[in-house]
Amino acid sequence: MQSNEILAVVDSVSTEKGLDKDIIFSAIEVAIASASQRHFHEDADLFVKIDRETGEYSTHRNWIVFDEENEEFHHETHISNKKSDLEIGDLFSIEQDNISFGRIETQAARQVMLQKVREAEREKIVEQLRSQDNKLVSGSVKRVTRDNIIVDITHEAEALLPRDKLMPGEIYKINDRIRAVLQIIEVEGRGPQLMLNRSCPEMVTELFNIEVPEINEDIIEIRGVARDAGSRSKIAVKTNDGRIDPVGACVGMRGSRVQAVSSELGNERIDIIIYDDNPAQLVINALSPAKVESIVMDEDSRSMDIAVNEDNLALAIGSRGQNIRLASRLVGWNLNIISNEEAEAKIKVDETEFLAKIIDSLDVSDEIAEKITSTGVSSFDDIAYADNSLFTSFIQSEEEINRIKTSAEDAALLEAMGAVTEEEDNLESLSDLSLDDENIQKLSQKGIKNKDDLAELSIDELKDIIEISDDDASSMIMKAREHWFK
Repeated sequence: MQSNEILAVVDSVSTEKGLDKDIIFSAIEVAIASASQRHFHEDADLFVKIDRETGEYSTHRNWIVFDEENEEFHHETHISNKKSDLEIGDLFSIEQDNISFGRIETQAARQVMLQKVREAEREKIVEQLRSQDNKLVSGSVKRVTRDNIIVDITHEAEALLPRDKLMPGEIYKINDRIRAVLQIIEVEGRGPQLMLNRSCPEMVTELFNIEVPEINEDIIEIRGVARDAGSRSKIAVKTNDGRIDPVGACVGMRGSRVQAVSSELGNERIDIIIYDDNPAQLVINALSPAKVESIVMDEDSRSMDIAVNEDNLALAIGSRGQNIRLASRLVGWNLNIISNEEAEAKIKVDETEFLAKIIDSLDVSDEIAEKITSTGVSSFDDIAYADNSLFTSFIQSEEEINRIKTSAEDAALLEAMGAVTEEEDNLESLSDLSLDDENIQKLSQKGIKNKDDLAELSIDELKDIIEISDDDASSMIMKAREHWFK
């Protein structure tokens, strides 16, 4: 290519595509280097430099400085360290004569340049759309395939809407208008990909942002969304203005606002609840209208045992466990619904077990152990750090109280060490299922600590916790169950 041709191409493409000239120059450099490659060894490392002012270019070849006496020394890619002042492993560049291009080389260079320009153009569009990541966008259906729907979201950009990101039963035809959440996903080796999603919780959030002006004005905040796409969603809201009812504002006059959102989502049922910083109160709100009688929290496993009356069991659990499942996702805790009778029985069992631990670990009589538990303590930590006055009514000796507290501190330490060891073993067990650390953490937060816990899950329950396909979920559950049949 002549220098004037290069400058003309840069000016033309830059104006037409709206790209920076340096990007076009870089694309041409890659193209010329690629076309020149056929005249060198296939492993030759070539690069081209173009003068941005004159359009003149030069071809260079990189050589790796290598030990000539090494058996891996290759004359086509390596240069002896004896011929250079550079260290072994450094690159040594030598200018080459520019190649005279024939028709084939010219065509090859043109194809490479066009490819690089298209990639740069796409990258520019993606960067322009970064601000809309996880935001609602509109477009028209351009093409429909078996697995995906291709949507025009701007006059320059297309996005992919996988069928598994649609809501159940949705059908779209060419030229249909469609609204979905834009998700820019980084794919290794392919760069950023424009994807659309209509089944994600963000879809609900974005629709409420449109329908409820108070949200955009930061008067009302959406603090969480849990969703079964096409069926039911729970949304937690709070107000930054005590005069505003956040639930009423989201519902709208005669339900107009929430109905507009529901209609866009195929008449999906939407429960709007008041957000609370207290997880227990948030659970109570999320399970409404079911009445919660009591809650026992385990912060270590982030789980709650929720006691309800027999009459409220079905209401709290919901159809196929949907209500409790959505509430669990919304709160971020593993929720277990039990009857009042089961809760009382569990408390008695826990108290009996703790009483036996006190007798054994603290070396006290049954009578003293019962009096210790009657003070309201529920763990060895509570005993170890309690004020001595808590025990003086039934233990006269200050020395004996200090001994009991010291023993309780030792017992608490042993329990903690055992818990850490068990947790490490459980994590190693889950890693055998090809789970990464992030997904293991997600499972752990939901009370799934080992293979047995995972093996008892259904495919839908596993998909609720981590992002995984039906097939992969099925395979993982079956692998977790393998040891059951050995």
